[in-house]
Amino acid sequence: MSDRTADNGEGTRAVRAGLPEAVKNEPTLPGPSFAAHFHLPGEVEGPYTYGRDTNPTWSLLESAIAELEAPGQHDVETLVFASGMGAISAVLFSQLRAGDTVVLPADGYQVLPLVRAQLEAYGIEVRTAPTGGDAQLDVLDGAKLLWIESPSNPGLDVCDIRRLVEAAHARGTLVAVDNTLATPLGQRPLELGADFSVASGTKQLTGHGDVLLGYVTGREGEAMTAVRRWRKIGGAIAGPMEAWLAHRSIATLQMRVDRQNASALVLAQALGERPEITGLRYPGLPDDPSHKIASQQMRRYGCVVSFTLPTRARADRFLDALRLVDDATSFGGVRSTAERRRRWGGDDVPEGFIRFSVGAEDPEDLVADVLRALDESAD
Repeated sequence: MSDRTADNGEGTRAVRAGLPEAVKNEPTLPGPSFAAHFHLPGEVEGPYTYGRDTNPTWSLLESAIAELEAPGQHDVETLVFASGMGAISAVLFSQLRAGDTVVLPADGYQVLPLVRAQLEAYGIEVRTAPTGGDAQLDVLDGAKLLWIESPSNPGLDVCDIRRLVEAAHARGTLVAVDNTLATPLGQRPLELGADFSVASGTKQLTGHGDVLLGYVTGREGEAMTAVRRWRKIGGAIAGPMEAWLAHRSIATLQMRVDRQNASALVLAQALGERPEITGLRYPGLPDDPSHKIASQQMRRYGCVVSFTLPTRARADRFLDALRLVDDATSFGGVRSTAERRRRWGGDDVPEGFIRFSVGAEDPEDLVADVLRALDESAD
């Protein structure tokens, strides 16, 4: 990986990441390469042969993400996928075999129970433990892979990644960290010792709610070679248009992240004054249970705030009353979204639990809208 921006600030790095060398009369960011095959006379050589294996548009995006995930580290590579679950599946199914053991978070992304069932069907033992309190340490012995989600989605618990990585590596266990909620500007798992940083680029990395994308970043070597092989076998490849849109969007990542993180803290502080709100979580709040460890390993705390309203009916009325916030799933977009997470059935949260993704609106407008909606939704 060539990183010409390693010594620059994060904003400069985001704007310049992955750009090719300047060529007179050529665009600074070339358009997407739509190609299923490439000219390939004679012996097979060169980087681009067939569209399921490699693509020039992917290459630029992969370089950009690697520069953000591990600035200045030249032995790191990124592989992009068609979705976050494509990336997650690639790590799990490329590293694990029948008879292996994997440790998953008990409070992670709501598709993980489906993943667990599939892993178990393949003869892989699955253990789970909550994110908070580094509880995964208690079930780590003998595991081939530890999967960390910190902050967890949707509960926003945080674990000590360095501590877990050191314990895992001492046992010969690989570690993957789902970095979706943090983004590379909030947290760099490889610098904390992890073997893989995995994320859904659908969320804040691209930030406009118009791209499905996932990626895996890790050090060059056998483990990442296996992930690449799995991408070739599974075929969960990113389209060139999606890859180009993602690369274009990364240029504004620092501006979006800073605005959304600052507004999330303002909103969380305002929600903390409301008597009907319980279970308020945001790692950036000084009194949040995760704040101490989050402040030691995160540079930004994310754009998601979670809290609970007294009943399902109250939560539904609150969401209906919002004017600047879309009732939609996913998070990280420039337009604020919120949803009652129990409607999906996969999260162990109360009926009135709200996952709120703070967008890039003026924070005063957003807070006013939320407080008005809380007032109007009261019994």
